[in-house]
Amino acid sequence: MGGSRFTLKDKGMAMIDEDLKGELELFRDNVKRFIDTEILPHYDKWEKAEIFPREIWNKLGEQGLLSVDTPEEYGGFETNFLFSMVIIEEFSRANCNGLGVSLSVHSDIVAPYILNHGSEEQKKKYLPKMVSGECVGAIAMTEPAAGSDLQGIRTIARKDGDSYIINGSKIFITNGQHADVVIVVARTNLDVSGSKGTSLFLIDADNPGFKRGQNLDKVGLHCSDTSELFFEDLRVPASACLGAVDTGFHIMMNELPRERLTLAVGAVANAEGVMAMTSQYVKERQAFGRPVAMLQNTRFKMAEMATDVRIHRSFVNECCELFRQGKLDNTTVSMAKLGTTEMQGRIVDGCLQLHGGYGYMTEYGVSRAFVDARVQRIYGGTSEIMKELISRQVLA
Repeated sequence: MGGSRFTLKDKGMAMIDEDLKGELELFRDNVKRFIDTEILPHYDKWEKAEIFPREIWNKLGEQGLLSVDTPEEYGGFETNFLFSMVIIEEFSRANCNGLGVSLSVHSDIVAPYILNHGSEEQKKKYLPKMVSGECVGAIAMTEPAAGSDLQGIRTIARKDGDSYIINGSKIFITNGQHADVVIVVARTNLDVSGSKGTSLFLIDADNPGFKRGQNLDKVGLHCSDTSELFFEDLRVPASACLGAVDTGFHIMMNELPRERLTLAVGAVANAEGVMAMTSQYVKERQAFGRPVAMLQNTRFKMAEMATDVRIHRSFVNECCELFRQGKLDNTTVSMAKLGTTEMQGRIVDGCLQLHGGYGYMTEYGVSRAFVDARVQRIYGGTSEIMKELISRQVLA
């Protein structure tokens, strides 16, 4: 990308579709070049190390690939939301899911939380540094006894004068090792249900009561650091509360559409990337004296999978446009998250099968795609939770 930063300001719906498509494709080319030159040559090494270097965040910031739709007044580029999705697509399509997930948590979850619900002081403190890569963001919801059931959270924030004292622990926190600021979900009122007595706090990692646990050993997404976090008598000023006290659950529900849409976008793009690598492999691999691609089973399986991917691509594109217009509802995005991640699982499994024994070898990218895809049906709301949410609307 030659060190240049993307500076197109969002022109909204007034910008004609062809102009927007052209700008998106130019931006996409820049993202691809960055991945080809700065990421892919080192990715296998980072996977084995089970973490990528901290300086990658700074490189992403220098190239204008972090929180791109943050307003200019907070150091961002104020681009259309779709530009952020292009970044996720290309990291997913390149089979760099570990880094892509970390990037998405930072840019598509933490930054929007602060932008949409933070005070002016909080926005000015964190957002410019998140755009530059100087500050890495994480969000700490999950606990050992509270995953999809966020109302079961046990981390407590006790009011003490003009401060809160936080005690508790979190697990499975993406960016936990690199994070400079963490949005922590904690109970602030034990006399009401979790949906009414939960708050969010912006916690700086250099706070004396903040402790990082080990970098957890995962089935996939190896280079994405995933950590335990501990809070021991961690004191923060009342001004560290993100949004109003006791409204944390409401805030999380409002922000879930973007999180789940991002997962859906990544799922489709990764499936497209795995299909491309498999198409190339079956045309080159010989069996019974001819390319595997000439066998009827291969051709039928590829046809079925291509159809599966394309159907979900159309749905995700529709959801992106709905989100852009502020019309994406929770039921629809739950359908997208459920459908695309289940599809991704089918595609990577089918493509690995077409690779035969080589698909089980880590030197082939399809094996990484296979293990990386498994968690897609778990985080961001399990497939079972998505079905429950969808059924409430269908049966209303």
